[in-house]
Amino acid sequence: MSDIIQLLPDHVANQIAAGEVVQRPASVVKELLENAIDADASEIKLILKEAGKTLVQVIDNGKGMSATDARLSFERHATSKIKSAEDLFQLNTKGFRGEALASIAAIAHVELKTKQENDELGTSILIEGSTVKSQDVTVTPKGTSVSVKNLFFNIPARRNFLKSNTVELRHVTDEFHRVSLAHPNIGFSMYHNGSEMFSLQASNYRQRVVNIFGTKTNEKLVPVEEVTEVLTVSGFVGKPEFSKKTKSEQFFFVNNRFVKSPYLNHAINAAYDGLLKDGYHPSYFLNLTVNPKTIDINIHPTKTEIKFDDEHTLYAILRSSVKHSLGQFNIAPVLDFNSDANLDTPYNYKDKASQTPTIEVNSTFNPFAGEQRTPSYSDSHNRPSYSKTPPANWEGLYVGLESKSNASQIDFSELTFETEAKTSSIFKSDAVTQRKTTYQLRQKYVVSTIKSGMLIIDQNRAHQRILYENLLEQLTSKEATTQQLLFPLQLSFSNSDLEIVKQLKSDLEYAGFVFSEVNNEQLTITGIPVGVPESEVSIVLEQLISDVENDVPDQNFSASDLLAKSMAKSLAIKTGQTLNEEEQEHIVNSLFACKEPSVSPTNKTTFITLSVDDIEKKFM
Repeated sequence: MSDIIQLLPDHVANQIAAGEVVQRPASVVKELLENAIDADASEIKLILKEAGKTLVQVIDNGKGMSATDARLSFERHATSKIKSAEDLFQLNTKGFRGEALASIAAIAHVELKTKQENDELGTSILIEGSTVKSQDVTVTPKGTSVSVKNLFFNIPARRNFLKSNTVELRHVTDEFHRVSLAHPNIGFSMYHNGSEMFSLQASNYRQRVVNIFGTKTNEKLVPVEEVTEVLTVSGFVGKPEFSKKTKSEQFFFVNNRFVKSPYLNHAINAAYDGLLKDGYHPSYFLNLTVNPKTIDINIHPTKTEIKFDDEHTLYAILRSSVKHSLGQFNIAPVLDFNSDANLDTPYNYKDKASQTPTIEVNSTFNPFAGEQRTPSYSDSHNRPSYSKTPPANWEGLYVGLESKSNASQIDFSELTFETEAKTSSIFKSDAVTQRKTTYQLRQKYVVSTIKSGMLIIDQNRAHQRILYENLLEQLTSKEATTQQLLFPLQLSFSNSDLEIVKQLKSDLEYAGFVFSEVNNEQLTITGIPVGVPESEVSIVLEQLISDVENDVPDQNFSASDLLAKSMAKSLAIKTGQTLNEEEQEHIVNSLFACKEPSVSPTNKTTFITLSVDDIEKKFM
């Protein structure tokens, strides 16, 4: 029998490794940004075209590489970060596996330009699909520039799996946020299709958070500081009233490396126990510093998962430190639930003795002194005489009045009388009352009778279907009615969220929104669709942004359909809302007037039927 095991060629092995390391343009961005940080760069620039599908370029002013190192950096398992297996447990750098550049070069066109500070000339290398096309001497500034063009050009199947530019750009932005938040001492900038999206100067951690997520974020942050022998916690958590329905503002950094840890996330949620509404998530930007020997970050190729030696201790410290910060800034209730912070003794007076107030009484004070006594009729022996002076021109008081004889000539037929208010009797009349056909069950379901049995409708899903079809009709016909606001409504969003609003602006205008200004972090609305309360506008837009971030299926999605689904989800009657009989009947009649009454916009069942036979079987 012939041998069947054989060694794979290098280019095939590199493509297999690329499947683990490079999943989308955001993966390339992450690897290149981390390499620039390891090169001790103080300024890093990220340039994108078509969300990274056409070009991902990272330029840094780091220490650069020699000609030999530049060529060797594209070989598999070639790294300057570790030399032995023991170094894996003392890592202070980002990259150490030596697979990133080799994997990227296997599925893209890569151009590298680099120069060290003391060299006069730099090195330029051009690689296509793991094949080195050229290596030349070039003039380039100090640092390194890596350009990755035409991602997955030799793997069309992988390229077809990429989502739309909007979705891919969102993933790239998330990676940019993670890296820039972990290193506020480094300046970052990001450009997409020639326009600047972020320009972050080197600053402290709070300023970096505010510069990324908007100036309004500053008032939402609560500082967290805790130093122990095992763990050092620093950063910020968000106030409970500013919690979100999405987890877009949750960041854990362990030794300046972004990680995902459901276990530690549970510790944060436990600290917020009782402070958040159902379905809402807190915001946090926390830096955890631990001994590198107590963690293992080599359990996943993307290095976003981490393993701790003593997770239970970290859980307890993190939970208590966040809870302490919330209580310290009067955000969470303290032990004395009836205390008022405004009545606490000021710090400057805490050591001063209290003084008993004194009351001074003026015994000679007479409140009636100087008051003239009014004579009364009881003083019969000294009754004063009053003379009443008639008013001037008293003769003219009765001029113009008609005589009594003319009163009989008034025409009473022209007089109108107020109708008496009709009041219903408190007793039941003998007339046959209209039979009730619907009623509400647990403030969630509307139950109605039909010929074959009983109909049970989920009020939230049914109303979503009703609103969805109405909104979709308005969007497609572009005939939505707008309600003008007396005072413009100003809303604040981060730059990345505003980019989504700008992309959907035309569809939002067809739905009835009127925007007067969309600029940096500010959105001014002067008109809203009829039926949308002014207080619900921010909720509708936040839900829409969340849906665009998470629920967009592919490149061919309909913005109108997505907008109609998102607005229907935000405006629909919620579970727990009491409906009167007229509203219940309206839900039933409107639902069965829809084209697809059986499912909600998210393809969930809106109603079920119980036939008489099904009910009778229950009694057998």
